[in-house]
Amino acid sequence: MIGILFKIIRYATLVFFLVFTGLCYADYDYIDINSPSMRKIPLAVPLFKSLSSNRTELRVSEDASAILIETLDFTGYFDILNRKAFLSDPQKDGITTQSINFQNWTVIGSELLITGGMLVKGDTVQMELRLFDTFKGSLVVGKRYNGGIIHQKQMIRRFCTEVIYHLTGNKGYFNSKIAFVSTSSKTKEIYICDFDGYGSKRFTYANSISFFPAWSSDGNWMAYTSYKNGKPDIYIQHITEDTVYHINEKGMNIAPAWAPNTDALAATLSFSGDQEIYLLTGKGKIIKKLTDNRGIDISPTWSPDGKKMAFVSDREGSPQIFIKDFRTSQINRLTFQGNYNTQPSWSPKGDKIAYTGRDGQLNICVIGVDGKDLIQLTHGSGNNESPTWSPDGSLIAFSSTREGPSRIYVMTAYGTDQRRLLVLPGEQTNPKWSPEVSN
Repeated sequence: MIGILFKIIRYATLVFFLVFTGLCYADYDYIDINSPSMRKIPLAVPLFKSLSSNRTELRVSEDASAILIETLDFTGYFDILNRKAFLSDPQKDGITTQSINFQNWTVIGSELLITGGMLVKGDTVQMELRLFDTFKGSLVVGKRYNGGIIHQKQMIRRFCTEVIYHLTGNKGYFNSKIAFVSTSSKTKEIYICDFDGYGSKRFTYANSISFFPAWSSDGNWMAYTSYKNGKPDIYIQHITEDTVYHINEKGMNIAPAWAPNTDALAATLSFSGDQEIYLLTGKGKIIKKLTDNRGIDISPTWSPDGKKMAFVSDREGSPQIFIKDFRTSQINRLTFQGNYNTQPSWSPKGDKIAYTGRDGQLNICVIGVDGKDLIQLTHGSGNNESPTWSPDGSLIAFSSTREGPSRIYVMTAYGTDQRRLLVLPGEQTNPKWSPEVSN
């Protein structure tokens, strides 16, 4: 029986409604995102059907299908088929299971098919979107969305989240953001963009050097380091409100990292004369010291369960990555290959740590938390650094100088499909992927 669930979604100062229809579950996994040799699935996305064929509706239909293709293509999971090869036209043949001739899709190699229907009334739109398994001739997932035309991208992304969930078992990252450092304003400021590089906006206005952005677990706060008062201090700033907390202990206050699912963060402070990592409240009050060793301890990153912390230390000579287990208080060295390994980032799945290693050039590497299965993901393409994982652990964003100025790039967790995320004036560095956040 089809269940209908109404949700009120606030976007900026507007409200729109999403009406979810029922769905059918597939009986096997279509995409194994844990396989480094994952095969891309052929997917057909015809133009969405205009249900009343007015001019505005036709334009909205075309825009919506283009957004969906671009969104799903970003994942690297699909081989999007050329529409010139299509033998069916949903405008004439229909978009439901009963009206689709699935043989017309399988014969051109399509294993999955997405159809859409659009009905525009004034400045509102109703979308009906469906994902089909063409070989089974069955519906995998179907949804209906109502809202303003200006919110069509949000609706499409919600459907794409459903698609990815039903094909992989993961929710994906379509509601996530990426913070990064850019010199577009002539000084180093923190910017925020959507997961795919669109909608970049300046976040800090320090007119100085701001870097080390770090998202809270709920995506509502950004901690970062800035020199706007003449020395490196940490600022904890709400994403949409004017609330800001300031950590200005004597000496350096740098490299914040939020503990998972808590209102606390780790950061490197040097007020004692040595650079140690401390645990702080979300308002900047010191709770306790997490490291205590002569030398530099910096760049903390937490395991997803918050029971361990990886960090960089030169306690054994050169910068290397260590892991502290808070249950036993033991600290063990993780990296041994190379004499310069920094910028660790713990995978959301908990099994791997990405980091920057230097072997003449800077490159992105991934290693198991047990120290095994070391893989170098970038090769011979400038300096590559500052890896950060997507919320589902399937992608890694990083900065690279492979085209000259430093830009933000993204690749799969296995190093494939490396591509530039965005281009802005100046240089872009130090990306940090957010958790899944609500629109």
